This record gives sequence, structure tokens and C-alpha cells, in this order.
Amino acid sequence: MCKMISTIGMSREDWLQIRKSGIGGSDAGAICGLNPYSSPMSVYRDKTCEDISDTDNEAIRQGRDLEDYVAKRFTEAAGLKVRRSNMLYRSKEHPFMIADIDRLIVGEDAGLECKTASAYNADKWKDGTVPMHYLIQVSHYMAVTGRKAWYIAVVILGKEFKFARIERDDAMISNLIAIEEAFWNNHVISKIIPPPDGSKICDEVLEKYFHRARKDRTVPLIGFDKKLDRRTELLNQIAQLEQEQKQIEQEVKLYMQDNESAVSDNYRVTWTNIDTTRLDIKRIKAEKPEIYQDFAKTTSSRRLTIKAAS
Repeated sequence: MCKMISTIGMSREDWLQIRKSGIGGSDAGAICGLNPYSSPMSVYRDKTCEDISDTDNEAIRQGRDLEDYVAKRFTEAAGLKVRRSNMLYRSKEHPFMIADIDRLIVGEDAGLECKTASAYNADKWKDGTVPMHYLIQVSHYMAVTGRKAWYIAVVILGKEFKFARIERDDAMISNLIAIEEAFWNNHVISKIIPPPDGSKICDEVLEKYFHRARKDRTVPLIGFDKKLDRRTELLNQIAQLEQEQKQIEQEVKLYMQDNESAVSDNYRVTWTNIDTTRLDIKRIKAEKPEIYQDFAKTTSSRRLTIKAAS
């Protein structure tokens, strides 16, 4: 049902390269629009960009470093033994589906996904609830490996430990495969950008694909008048809200006068001195043009300008 690739001795770069060649468990929830930390656009960029990106942050680092601890807590709480698989899995029937799993359960046709969560997100695990994008993730793993169940164990930092058993749901898996296959074929393989989502990543993808405008070329703008009217309304609302925000800040400053900080039961406000040193580019350009030219750097980008038709 699946091809197994040993990860023993595999370099980080090789692992990342394989990860780019298919949809993984953490990608599945994003493609379905259920991952609060990722999106279809993010997955599209990751799979189609030429660079091998190694995205990492403190939360990801802590989750990776605490994986062994979560697995140990699971064995204590569930009374089950686990082992590392030391394998990457690729579905033979759907080769665009890959899986890099945390642990396998000894003596059961099941796996284990280890998670850590902030105490601020404890409510998302309340009363046995498992966040939907994690349910999608383990369903993806069951689809790739063919296993009948998957456990999810989570340490809610500084608060508690929980685990749950997720039984295989073939109907969910069939729907998930269809969604992933459509995304892979209709976007990644065909290099067709997913619908815009308002994210910074979407801006980066659009800039990459359409970096240079072909001058003196115009297309009819069809079907966007209502959207652009809405954009104008939003800009007016944003301007009003920003002015209200600025007024509140000014009132606080007037109240504080030359005091550096102000404190209440709910807030601490500081209005501190900051000294900033900047190069006087205008003066350098005028008085030392040769130095300006030596260090000047030209970048190319596109600017979107929207005006009402006259």
C-alpha cells in the first residue's frame, strides 16, 4: 500500500526535498482550509518554489524537542509501548501523499502523533476535543500507511497531559484523498495559483509569478466593480478607525505629559525616549554623488494603483 524510505542517515536537506515532492500530514489540514497556522496558498508556495525552505520557529523547535517527552508520557498514561519508524512513507496508489510519522504503536495497527500546546490553547482540547486540523493530519497518515487507528497525545504546557484514540474513518479518508488529489493536480502540478486569501504569502506568490508588467498592455476589468466598491468602503472604515485609535493615543499622551509611564489595574503604558540615527540620503546624493552611486541598489517590484474612472 505504501513505499517506505529509510530516514536513518538522511540529511535535513534530503528530507526537505522529499517533503516538497508530496502532500504531508501537516499540509492536509491547510489544504482543507482548517489549519489556523497555514493555508492552501502557503502549501502551494512551499511545493512550487525552487528553494528548499527550512521554516522553523520557537514553537516548532519546542514541539520537536519535546516529542520524546510526549511519547514517554503517552506510554505511561496509555500503558502502550511505542517505537520510532525511521521511515518516510509514500502511498503507492496516490504517490502525491507522503507521511513522516512520530511513532508506531507496538502490538497495534496504529500510530502516535505527539503534540505540544500552549496553556492559552487549552480550550481547544477541552472535554476530549481534538482540533480538526489534527484529525485531518492523522486521517492522512492512516490513508498513507493503511493503519486502522491513530493516537494523538498532547502536553498542554504547564497544565496537563491528554491523549485520544482516533479510529479509521474510510469515508473521511476518501474525501480527504479527493481534496488532496485535486489540489495537487489542479494547482501544484499545473502551477495554477489557488484563490487569493489576503495573506502576505499570497502577495509573495503573485509577485513571484507576475514580477514584471508588460508595458502598454491593458485588459478589460470585468466583474470587479462591486469588489472595488467594497474596497473603497473598507478603506474609509479603516481610515476612521485609525483616526479614532490615534485620538485615544493622543489623549493618553496629553494625560501623561512628560512622565515616562502610567499604570492602571489593567494596563501599563510607556512613552519612552528613542534616539534613531539614519543616513541623510538626500544630502549624500547631493554632496557625494559618487559614493551614493557606489552603494545605491535598485530593486524591482510592482505597485497596484486603483482610481475611480473619470
